[in-house]
Amino acid sequence: VQLQAYGGGLAQAGGSLRLSCAASGRSGGAHVMGWFRQAPGKERQFVAAINWSGSSSDYSNSVKGRFTISRDNAENTVYLQMNSLKVEDTAVYYCARSKYSLVSYDSRDYDYWGQGTLVTVSS
Repeated sequence: VQLQAYGGGLAQAGGSLRLSCAASGRSGGAHVMGWFRQAPGKERQFVAAINWSGSSSDYSNSVKGRFTISRDNAENTVYLQMNSLKVEDTAVYYCARSKYSLVSYDSRDYDYWGQGTLVTVSS
């Protein structure tokens, strides 16, 4: 399974960006997909996750109400719509595929990772 994340870039505080993550290879199965991020000098942290059908999702408290995760299974793509961006959202964002079908915030539950896309939010 290969995951390709893209859509990062530079945005102003209060602005929006949309990240995409395309899966290829043996990408079938009812796997949860998630987004994580890592800011400079900090540990990787959970951002959002969504189950296969889209009926269940979870967000970190820091992005709840501002970010929305979604997926298009026909296109093998998961999205992260980021609105009302803050300077503290600056990080490398990674998409990942879980080993399981239930939404999880634990990075140890994810076995495939994309290469990351940089999001920089300026004040």
